[in-house]
Amino acid sequence: MVMSKELEKRSGVKTNSLTVIQAINNGLQTMLELDNDILLLGEDIGKNGGVFRATDGLQQKFGDHRVIDTPLSEAGFVGTAVGMALNGLKPVVEIQFLGFIYPALEQIATHVTRTRTRTLGHYHIPMVIRAPYGAGVRSPEIHSDSVEALFTHLPGIKVVCPSNAYDAKGLLIAAVEDPDPVLFLEPMRLYRGQREEVPMNAYRIELGKGKTLQAGEDVTILAWGAMLPIVEAAVEEMKQYQISCDVIDLRTLYPLDKEIIAGSVQKTGRVVIVHEGHETGGVGSEIISIINDTSFLFLKAPIEKVTGFDVPVPLFALENDYLPTKERVSKAIKQVYEF
Repeated sequence: MVMSKELEKRSGVKTNSLTVIQAINNGLQTMLELDNDILLLGEDIGKNGGVFRATDGLQQKFGDHRVIDTPLSEAGFVGTAVGMALNGLKPVVEIQFLGFIYPALEQIATHVTRTRTRTLGHYHIPMVIRAPYGAGVRSPEIHSDSVEALFTHLPGIKVVCPSNAYDAKGLLIAAVEDPDPVLFLEPMRLYRGQREEVPMNAYRIELGKGKTLQAGEDVTILAWGAMLPIVEAAVEEMKQYQISCDVIDLRTLYPLDKEIIAGSVQKTGRVVIVHEGHETGGVGSEIISIINDTSFLFLKAPIEKVTGFDVPVPLFALENDYLPTKERVSKAIKQVYEF
């Protein structure tokens, strides 16, 4: 990693070493400073700074009229945000855990995603719904759900999932500025896992674009969010077998970056897809459909998926048995390589 002072010297932009949660906090602060129409809503996000402290200090700085503590009603405050967005504001809503979003699903499916179509483009919903998700932090039942695939099936809302601090801030700013709704998924297992140099100014990462984290020639690995550290550990292990991997962080799950997927698959001819969500109906199945449409004749082996299982995320004692592991990813890489 390039040191902060070196980056500052090269670019003239001040940077700080931040965790993912700090980058999200900084991104929210940056947008609150830049645009008075932006406001935050959620349970305990004001005085307490949110369950993970993503909004820590923001109510003190911007006031309780812009960082608003809401009642315990996801349907209520998501519906309120729809009304705000229709009247020119840009609400950023926090759901404490993705598994708590289900009461608001009616608002999202019926109003958030459909308003532009329903009004023939006369009205739109510039709002962001933030939600931590995923297992691995020993949360109680429903707190650890990884059901991003539910929302990729709803035309009208983009679904974004960063895997590091730099992307978290840049994608969040782009999401807030998007004229249409965005579900912004935050892998809570990565909130405080690593630090990265993050510019203190406003910058944007285009939604709908993936990123190549490592270049390789033998196997394409497609993943997002908290699966990237697991993938990277498996890829490092594969070097002893002289297997090089193209590691793609998709970053946006709807719309998917078809170009980066096809380009990598056509180079390697072998594919492993890794995601934490349940296997049946998961985003990985849609990725396979894209590969069949764009790159089927380039395949040298059947595509492998490493995913969560088709069961509710189990409680503490069995949580690690549910999650994809380095060993499962390594096995899949070897299978496609040796086919």
